[in-house]
Amino acid sequence: MLINGVVGTQISVQDRGLHYGDGVFETLAVRAGVPLLWDRHMQRLYAGCMRLGITPPDTALLAAEACRVCTHDSSNLAQGVLKIIITRGEGARGYRMITTTPVPATRILALHPWASWPEEFVQRGVRVRVCATRLGINPALAGIKHLNRLEQVLARNEWSDADIPEGLMLDTAGCVIEGTMSNVFVVRDGKLYTPDVSRCGIAGIVRGLIIELAKEWSLECAITGLTLHDIQDANEIFLCNSLIGVWPVREIDGVHLAPGPLTRRIAARINEIMNPC
Repeated sequence: MLINGVVGTQISVQDRGLHYGDGVFETLAVRAGVPLLWDRHMQRLYAGCMRLGITPPDTALLAAEACRVCTHDSSNLAQGVLKIIITRGEGARGYRMITTTPVPATRILALHPWASWPEEFVQRGVRVRVCATRLGINPALAGIKHLNRLEQVLARNEWSDADIPEGLMLDTAGCVIEGTMSNVFVVRDGKLYTPDVSRCGIAGIVRGLIIELAKEWSLECAITGLTLHDIQDANEIFLCNSLIGVWPVREIDGVHLAPGPLTRRIAARINEIMNPC
C-alpha cells in the first residue's frame, strides 16, 4: 500500500476522508500487473475531485504509483483489485475547509486479492433481492464514487445468503437505480434500458461501455426512470461493474428469468475488453 507515495498503512487522524468521507475512490481490475480501463477510471476520479472541489493529483504521478503497487509482488501479477482513494487531506475540525495555504490531497493506493465468484454467476445468472434501504436523492453527488457508502453498507447487510450476491436499490421516490455494487440493465422487446443516475447512484465504467456498445451496434438504449414493475416485466436483466463484468439475472425476489441472447452478446464483448490478450 502506498500513502502519498510512501509504503505504509497509516493516515493522519485529521484526514477529512476519515472524518467526513470527504473524497472519492476508484476500484480497478488488474490483469498481468496492468490496471484495466485506466483512462475511463481516471476521468471519473478527476470528475469527482472537481465536483467536490478537491485538487486532483498529477495524472503521471498517480499512474506511476499505480504501476508500483501493481507490480511490486510477482505473485499478484495474474489478477488483483486496485483501489485508489483520494481525500481532501488534513484539516481542522468542522465541515468548512479553513486553511491559509492549499492542503495537498491524500493519495492511497492498495492492491487487493482478486475476488473469485462462482462461474455459474456468469453462465446461469444470479439471484437478486430488492433492498429495503433506499438511496437519497442528491444531484450534487450523483454519478461520482464519493467515499460515503453508508447506504450501500446498510443495504448489503440486509441479507447473508451466499447464493444471493447482489441486491437492487431504489431511491426514495421508488425508482430502481442500481445494485449495491453494480449497475443494472433491462432488455425488453429488443431494446436496452438502464436507470438514470443523474439524481443518485453511480455512473459505472462498464455501464458507460455498454451504452457506447449499444450505439456502435445501432441498438436502442434508453437512460430513463425504471420501476420495480419495469424490472419484473423485463425479458432479460443483467448487472455490471468493473470487476464482475456482466452477470445475467435469473431471479429477483422469486420472479424467474433466463439469460437471454442480448445479455450473452454484451457479456461476451465486455469479457473481451476486460481480458485483453
